[in-house]
Amino acid sequence: MRAVIQKSFGGPEVLEVTEAERPVPGPGEILVKVHAAAVNPVDLAVRSGALPLLGEPPYGVGWDISGVVEETGPDAGFAVGDEVYGMPSFPAAATGYAEYVLARADQMARKPASVDHVHAAAVPLAALTAWQGLVREAGVGAGDRVVVQRAAGGVGHFAVQIAKARGAHVTAIAGGARREFVTGLGADELIDYTTTDFTEAVRDADVFFDSTAQGDRSLPVLRPGGTLVTILEHRDEEFAARVTAAGRRFAGVSVTPDRPALEALAELIDAGLIRPYVEETFPLEEAGKAHELVGSGHVQGKIVLTV
Repeated sequence: MRAVIQKSFGGPEVLEVTEAERPVPGPGEILVKVHAAAVNPVDLAVRSGALPLLGEPPYGVGWDISGVVEETGPDAGFAVGDEVYGMPSFPAAATGYAEYVLARADQMARKPASVDHVHAAAVPLAALTAWQGLVREAGVGAGDRVVVQRAAGGVGHFAVQIAKARGAHVTAIAGGARREFVTGLGADELIDYTTTDFTEAVRDADVFFDSTAQGDRSLPVLRPGGTLVTILEHRDEEFAARVTAAGRRFAGVSVTPDRPALEALAELIDAGLIRPYVEETFPLEEAGKAHELVGSGHVQGKIVLTV
């Protein structure tokens, strides 16, 4: 099978398509014939060596996949031909940029029926990050006032929609050029960070969803007892202590595979309450170009590889 492998740390140029042995599923595993694989910022950090999740190369990056079950091991719970999506193995290697990916069945779910594989692949890592922060950690519900940073990005555009689907009032922070996109996702209001300091424009929020590693700035925005959800400072104990000392609740999120959440997200997608947005697709052979675009920091929604 074809798979994108890197033999050293470095820039996008280290990603190369090679021939690899097709995996064989064992008990509780499935082999997925991949139709699409999304590119996430964590992929770039692992590729460059900035985030040493996988040790030293060689290895293949990528986790988000959508495809069709090709083979099953005993007790897998899926049948050959089932359409599935998920984020297998994270944070261990999955080699998601490949024609076939081996996955634990309990880390995969049936693909949302209303979207194609490209849009399904855009969901798992980003939407699970938003879901685990807003639903599992913050318990967002009807009437809550939620502020979402980087609201037009991969995680942010899901966070806006998940909060709205749960009945929250959503304030989105994004550039003014993204206003139409973000309000189209359901945001009740947008703060243009290029012209307005959100710390002066918002008060008494119940939840602040931070993806910028500048969480200290969000504390005045939150009401006493409000929850700061952070996805980049989740292991910062000193920061967590400052949040607690300020009378706010700290909720650090490091995304994990989550089949029940994937199933819940699929239901929301099929109900029309969540819409994955894909800005551009690239063939597997152009994974490096996809990494360059994601690395620009100006992607709206997600970038996906087609296989």
